[in-house]
Amino acid sequence: MLTKRKKLTKKEIKEDKLVEFYYKAQHYIEENKNKVLMYAGALVIVVVAVIFYLNFRSSKNEEAGTLLARVIDLYDQGSYLEAIEGKQGTNLVGLKKIVEDYGSTENGETAKIYLANAYAFLGQYEKALELYKDYGGSNDIYKAAALAGQAGYYANKGEHEKAADLFKKAANVSEINPSRPDYLLRAGINYMKAGQKDEAKVLFQIIKDDYKTSTAFAQVDRYFTELN
Repeated sequence: MLTKRKKLTKKEIKEDKLVEFYYKAQHYIEENKNKVLMYAGALVIVVVAVIFYLNFRSSKNEEAGTLLARVIDLYDQGSYLEAIEGKQGTNLVGLKKIVEDYGSTENGETAKIYLANAYAFLGQYEKALELYKDYGGSNDIYKAAALAGQAGYYANKGEHEKAADLFKKAANVSEINPSRPDYLLRAGINYMKAGQKDEAKVLFQIIKDDYKTSTAFAQVDRYFTELN
């Protein structure tokens, strides 16, 4: 006579399924040992490669920072050509070489802004523009500077609406950027020159309301007068 089968609890069913899964997995590994080892090995190689790449980038970024710190004094002194080219026979590597060798690192991206500025100060505006456009770092100050650099190029070309839009974009990168009121002022001035007086008034009013201690605030009333 058959005995009535005991009804399993949910816990027992779960445990039974786990045991079944374990044996199935073990059986699969035994039958496909070579494939499993191959895929596991590939995963290890990928992980190791990623770690190596990240460490390499970190090391290159530190190198770029060291080189940039050495050459920045030349830039600050207004020796722009030397800052660009460096000094042969010394450990002063120029900004151009730093960008060439370390341009994909954060400090290399920073060097790109200084190199662009140096070219702009020397009147080599096309070279400067390309570098401003090429900036890809994560620092908000330099992101805004890259946009403002492009804006300055178009302002000098008489393309005032384009310049104004870029200055406004630079101002809006970060509200805590010390250069923000200046960017707002330059955007407003270029909107004035482009005939967009209402847009200029909005930006000038932001300066009057929010940046009373800035140098832009000291100048903005003059432009308000011109608008009226």
